[in-house]
Amino acid sequence: WLTDRIGRKKLFFVTLAVYLTATAATAFSWNLASFALFRFVTGAGIGGEYTAINSTIQELVPARYRGRTDLIVNGSFWIGAAIGAVSAIVLLDPAVIDPELGWRLAFLTGAGLGLVVFVMRLWIPESPRWLMTHGQPERALKIVADIERMVPGGGEPDRPLPKIRLTMRTHTPLREVADTLFHAYRSRSLVGLSLMVAQAFFYNAIFFTYALVLTDFFAIPAANIGWYILPFAAGNFLGPLLLGSLFDTLGRRTMIALTYSVSGILLAVSGYLFSIGVFSAQTQTIAWMVIFFFASPAASAAYLTVSETFPLEVRALAIALFYAIGTGIGGVAGPALFGVLIDTGSRSSVFAGYLLGSVLMVAAALIAWRYCIDAECKSLEEVARPLAAQNN
Repeated sequence: WLTDRIGRKKLFFVTLAVYLTATAATAFSWNLASFALFRFVTGAGIGGEYTAINSTIQELVPARYRGRTDLIVNGSFWIGAAIGAVSAIVLLDPAVIDPELGWRLAFLTGAGLGLVVFVMRLWIPESPRWLMTHGQPERALKIVADIERMVPGGGEPDRPLPKIRLTMRTHTPLREVADTLFHAYRSRSLVGLSLMVAQAFFYNAIFFTYALVLTDFFAIPAANIGWYILPFAAGNFLGPLLLGSLFDTLGRRTMIALTYSVSGILLAVSGYLFSIGVFSAQTQTIAWMVIFFFASPAASAAYLTVSETFPLEVRALAIALFYAIGTGIGGVAGPALFGVLIDTGSRSSVFAGYLLGSVLMVAAALIAWRYCIDAECKSLEEVARPLAAQNN
C-alpha cells in the first residue's frame, strides 16, 4: 500500500530500517516475550522487503534480462544464509565464546550486514514507471536514459513500441485494487496464489525443520548444524544463478512448470528413501541440495510471476497480499505440521509431510502450465496495461 503512495525507493529504506532495527534489538532481548516481539517486527520488515525489491526489479531492469535478474537477486538471500551459518559455527561454539554472548553477537552480525546493503541502496534510482504515474515524467526519462546507457545493446528498440497516455494519480483506491486482482485478473491471481502457497509450504516446512531432522534422526550435534547449512545454501543460490537465463529464453511457462514439478517429484523420492533409512546425514544433505537447486528458482519465480503480471498500480500490493497469504498458509502451517511429525519420531510420518509438500508443488506446476502468462522479453505494459492508461 505504501509502495504505491510514497514510491519504491523510499519503501526500500523504510523496510530495511525496520529489519535492521529489529534484528539489532533482538540481540538485546531480556526474555522470551521481548525476543518474540523483536522477531515479529523483523518478519514485518522482511515481508516489506519482498514487496519493495521485486516491484523495483521489474520496473528498472530491461525486459530481456528481467527473469534472470529477479531470480538471482532473490537467490542471493542464500549468500547471507551461508555467511550466517559460518558465523554461527564460531559464535555458537561454547569452546570459542560464551553461548549467552554468542547468540547475541550472531544477531548483531546480521544487522551489520544489513547496514552494508543500506549503503549500497543509495545508488538505486526510483522506479521511472512510478514517477510517470505520479507526475514526474522528467525524472523518469532521465533514469531510463541512464539505464539504457549502462545496458549492453541498449538504446533504440529493434521494433516500434506501442505508446500509451497516462493519467496522473496520487494513489489507487483499494476498491480498484480488489476488482483488478479478483475480477479482471482472477486467473493470474490463481497462478500467483498457487505458486506462493506451494513454495512457502515447501520451503518453510523443510528449511525451518532442517536442524530438527538432522539432530533427531541423524544425531548431528546442534553445534555442527552450520556445516550442513552451507551446501544447502549453495544449492539454493546456484539454482537461480545457473537456471535463471532459461526463464528468459525457454520462457516462464516452461521453466516454472519444470522447476515446480521436478522439485515436487524429487522431494517425494528423497522422502521415501529417508523413510526406509537409506540416507546418512551427508547423503540427505546432498539430496536436499539437489532438490533446492530446482526449488530455489521455482520459489523466486513465484515472486517474478506476481510482480510482472499485474498492472503497475497494484504490483506491489499484489506481491504483499499473495506473500502474506502464502506465508500464512504455507509458512505457518508447514513448520507447525512438520514440528509435530518430527516429534513423533516416525520417519513414515515425516515422509507423509514430504508427500504433502510434493503434491502442492506438482499441483502448482499444473496450474502454472495451464494459466501462466508468457511474459518473457515483453514490456510490463504489454503484459498488463496500467490502470492509469487512457482508453484513447
